[in-house]
Amino acid sequence: MRSAGPNRALAVLIGFAASVAAAQALAQNGLGDNQAGMALRPHDAAAQPWALEHQGRTLCHVRLEDRPAAADTFRVAIGPECGGNLPAGVTAWRPVNDGAVFLDAGGRVLLHFDRWSNSLLVASRQSGFDVQLRRGA
Repeated sequence: MRSAGPNRALAVLIGFAASVAAAQALAQNGLGDNQAGMALRPHDAAAQPWALEHQGRTLCHVRLEDRPAAADTFRVAIGPECGGNLPAGVTAWRPVNDGAVFLDAGGRVLLHFDRWSNSLLVASRQSGFDVQLRRGA
């Protein structure tokens, strides 16, 4: 019986290393993660700005902060260029079991985002707003 030899072992090792590198690249891009349907953690949300998008076009930028605004809510910074692309009166955000919500000063939910991945939140259809939040864009 012939041995596979060092060339075969090296090929297997190179293939394994390439697979690990590809998995890491997917995770960094928010593609291969398992965050869909999970609450958005405040510290993770505050790590980068988010682009508010509609049909693949960036409308403005939003920053979800990890500093408390009130009980169970966090500050949100919405650029003036967002205009009428969000409900009027958004003052805070809060993680929910499947994503995040934008709230008014009274704590009323104005917009609910479902978490599709580590880097993408999509407004639920019931909201009437066809927008997405994309991390770091």
